[in-house]
Amino acid sequence: MIKFDYTTGAGLFVGRKLRQTRGPRYRRFDTAAEAVRFAIEEIPGSRLLGSVLEVDDDRFDDRQIRMLYDDPGYPFARREK
Repeated sequence: MIKFDYTTGAGLFVGRKLRQTRGPRYRRFDTAAEAVRFAIEEIPGSRLLGSVLEVDDDRFDDRQIRMLYDDPGYPFARREK
């Protein structure tokens, strides 16, 4: 995985459900780590598909967001499975 700065601010565009979308589609976070945590732990799986994390000029899709969460450099404790 590339060197990733979890302390940088980030925006999260939440994917759509097949029919209607409820709730906000975009959310801004003070740190990328908070955005990654929110995406994996708070967004239902059906809405995580198609989600995009934007950090500076880089974009990460739902698979890459999962990789960032699973990366050993991720700064927060992970939720128990």
